[in-house]
Amino acid sequence: VLLEPFVHQVGGHMSMMTYDEHTVCKPLVSQELSFYESLPLAMRQFTPQYKGIVSVHLKKDSLGNLTLIAIPSLQTESCGRLDNAIGDSSVTIWHKRKWAASAVTGSEHTLVKWSHTQLTKTFKDSCPGKMLLRTDLQYHTDSLLEDANRNQPERNSYNPWGLHCHRQHLNRMSSKHNENKLHQFLLLENVVSKYNYPCILDLKMGTRQHGDDASEEKKARHIKKCEQSTSASLGVRICGMQVYQADTGHFLCKDKYYGRKLSPEGFRQTLRQFLCNGNHLRTDLLEPIILRLKALLSVIRKQSSYRFYSSSLLIIYDGQEHKENTAPLDNHLHFQKTNCTTSQGTNHSRVDVRMIDFAHTTFKGSKCNHTTYDGPDHGYIFGLENLIKILQNISE
Repeated sequence: VLLEPFVHQVGGHMSMMTYDEHTVCKPLVSQELSFYESLPLAMRQFTPQYKGIVSVHLKKDSLGNLTLIAIPSLQTESCGRLDNAIGDSSVTIWHKRKWAASAVTGSEHTLVKWSHTQLTKTFKDSCPGKMLLRTDLQYHTDSLLEDANRNQPERNSYNPWGLHCHRQHLNRMSSKHNENKLHQFLLLENVVSKYNYPCILDLKMGTRQHGDDASEEKKARHIKKCEQSTSASLGVRICGMQVYQADTGHFLCKDKYYGRKLSPEGFRQTLRQFLCNGNHLRTDLLEPIILRLKALLSVIRKQSSYRFYSSSLLIIYDGQEHKENTAPLDNHLHFQKTNCTTSQGTNHSRVDVRMIDFAHTTFKGSKCNHTTYDGPDHGYIFGLENLIKILQNISE
């Protein structure tokens, strides 16, 4: 299976790849695998489903372009224990899809042709609207997005963060390993696959970010980042965001460097911006998000010995509104990006809240355990409580 860069990656530094429409994969870290293999039942609704492990190798073509190829095998370790517990032991991980490097037959499939130096992709599956992205995979250069009429809208109107991570990852792999080396990747549920225009907020949770295994230098670096950002004051900071703007048809994107500079008030404003589609504030989303965060808070309070250092929390919703969610609005209201007016929704929109990134998560009984902690993760709880309070204030 030819792995594609995951175009909806808004944060993190490790490259996420698309395995198939409903599955993403990332380099395996034993501590993260240990977490998924012994995941408490109550936490399952708040994490991506773990789908197994796959071998991946780097391939270089005659032009020197690098691609990643996954090799599905019957021997691939699947989480049989998890699947049985869910009550469906016949969960199939492998969706038999044949990819060709240059083209995919069938108009419904995404046309993929990407390489180390250039990526061309029509976002038919991941984003309707026949948009085309051409980029040299440099994050800080202009990533050019053209519409069907070859118009060039504002720069960076599609989230370039995942491509930035992907380029760095390919560089690291090609410099360290030869082509024949097999790498182990974790297969996980693609939690945004059901959304047409996935609006995603990536929040780094907790007051401490370094794992128990961090060097003194890394520890000092992480402590400084927390002190200089809202991690210390609120127990949460923004790590990445994409929000669909209905008025322009583009995603508004923010990265981790933006999130680190925010004051508590700036954090609050950005949270509000995440719920604003360019025309109005999506007030219909507030209650379902708050309810889901409260449910997660209740679960985290009961998890003794768990420390979710450096893990993230995703808040997700669809940028495409369903008509019944928007009540008629007065004509005299002028919608501006800077001053989003509110629209009262009747039905609850579909929202999702998921915890991700467990490479530094520790718990009693973990194979990679360094220190055993007592009680729940108070830094994480502090962040969740503040997040809920801020959303309640916006709602009021």
